[in-house]
Amino acid sequence: MCGIYGMIAERGTALRYPEVLEWMGEALRHRGPDGRAVLMNPDAVIGTERLRIIDLHERADQPFAAPGSQVWLECNGEIYNAAEIRTRYREYPFRSQSDVEAILPLYLERGSDAIAEIDGMFGLAIWDHRTHTLLLARDRAGEKPLFYARVGQEILFASELQCILRHPDISRDLDDIAIAEYLRLGYVPEPRTMFRSIRRVEAGTFVRFTQSGKQVVRYWDPVSFAVGRWPLAEAVNTARQLIERAVEKQVMSDVPVGVFISGGMDSSILATLAAKFIGVDKVHTFSAKFAEESYDESGDAAVLAAHIHTRHVPVRTDEEALLEALQHVVRGVAEPLADAAILPTFLLARAAREHVKVILSGEGADELFGGYPTYLGHKLAPLYDSLPGFVRAALRRMVQGVPASSRKVTLEFLLKKFVTDAERPWIERHLAWFGTGLSPAVMKSIPAEIPEMPSVPADRDPLTGAMLLDYRSYLRDNLLVKVDRATMLSSVEARAPYLDRDVTRFALSLPADLRVRRTTTKWVLKKAAEKWLPKDVIYRRKRGLSVPIANWINHGLRADVDRLLSPERVRGDGILNETYVTNLLAEHRAGRANQAKPLWALVMLQYWLETWA
Repeated sequence: MCGIYGMIAERGTALRYPEVLEWMGEALRHRGPDGRAVLMNPDAVIGTERLRIIDLHERADQPFAAPGSQVWLECNGEIYNAAEIRTRYREYPFRSQSDVEAILPLYLERGSDAIAEIDGMFGLAIWDHRTHTLLLARDRAGEKPLFYARVGQEILFASELQCILRHPDISRDLDDIAIAEYLRLGYVPEPRTMFRSIRRVEAGTFVRFTQSGKQVVRYWDPVSFAVGRWPLAEAVNTARQLIERAVEKQVMSDVPVGVFISGGMDSSILATLAAKFIGVDKVHTFSAKFAEESYDESGDAAVLAAHIHTRHVPVRTDEEALLEALQHVVRGVAEPLADAAILPTFLLARAAREHVKVILSGEGADELFGGYPTYLGHKLAPLYDSLPGFVRAALRRMVQGVPASSRKVTLEFLLKKFVTDAERPWIERHLAWFGTGLSPAVMKSIPAEIPEMPSVPADRDPLTGAMLLDYRSYLRDNLLVKVDRATMLSSVEARAPYLDRDVTRFALSLPADLRVRRTTTKWVLKKAAEKWLPKDVIYRRKRGLSVPIANWINHGLRADVDRLLSPERVRGDGILNETYVTNLLAEHRAGRANQAKPLWALVMLQYWLETWA
């Protein structure tokens, strides 16, 4: 795991500010505090801040040079099929046991086609001086980030956005469409960022820069996997085999490994299998301990840890700790993200860093196997829509009359979301259920055109389509960003076994009724888990990692919220409609409605504006 960065002159001329490389490295040192190396040529400078996970010797520090020093490679991530690749190139003069170095001979033989053969999570850069080509690539799901920008006739790239902002000529003009998307969704869909001049390499693609221009190539397309027919027993057995194999690959490490656990099924599977493959005495587990009862799952997590016999660490996640985490995130993450779970994730990672360098996390299980309550909502929506209009109107009045609650994911909250949006077309209601809850009227000036979300084939039913959309947007642009930035702020590598390429292929081929069967979410995964876990763990109600921000807005963070959302501040930024914002906050403060989710999106935007824009 590393932070990678560099500058390349497109026409082979001398770089204007080669000294910027040092400043870029400083901005990424949290991603790789264990080692640093650079390549310095007049027309190309590349640097890596390394977190040593595989081959801890300095000989494995990046960048790596091919024989002749005309091709250079650096990579942020882990390559799980490195041993297999190495066996194909026994004559290659490897200088280390690094998993990353295995990519070089593969590239020398296959060129950019090598990217599709890599099994792992990665954001990588290859500078080929022979053809004056820069290749930037990301893994299939988008676990590891990679940004780039063109400044004059130079290409800048880096693992995190703030690294590129160190260049003196980079424009900080805001992208109006990205702002609108953030206000709708709570995150910015790739390839955009909040800055017009900076873009992200999309998941499952590589970008090739040559002297003749830029080319974007997609080597992995989840839409291409056809939904098939699976006998029930075969589907369950295949799920077991693939998930076991994925965990076995991803516990590969020369440093200690841990697991973030909640007491729920997804993380419990990972902890159980990690203990199976590396021994219970070598596995640390970490769980968040909240003061608010409806948010706290630390008791369930402790019971699970005792059952597996891991080394368990509960992590204090009270208001004081969360406020501290907020300051770290605001200062350390140059992208606005309305997912408040980034705060406890940071606290978990910081605590984990005292014991381990690698963490297994459960991202991807819900999107691939059908774990969200919204998927049940899509199954119920046609039934609701078939009711007479007067019955639906009566139900809406009854549900909206239920008093607002500040507790976590209550039935009141779910019912209100359902009756408000159930009659809309499935993509619209899905984005409304997952979005911020902010109206377009929140913006002072709405962009003329907002791009469509990633396309879903017309032959997909709403349930399968919603899961595919979540894999290609909510997971990629929100959850994986949250986990990567929160863990790397503490120099911890997070791995997501459910996003293994073979597990993903399998899950995407499953029909909807094997993922959400009647009213049981994640049916195949739950049946597979019966081999590993007690049934009370498997069928426990899903809660997820979150933060009690409804009360926080009114109490612990009140002064900051009032400052950030004051009419003067909102008017001065020129982005938001001050009347809309004032009314939204007043409604929440009066207890007429729980507006925590939309307000939090606004608060995080305002923090971002004052820190980075």
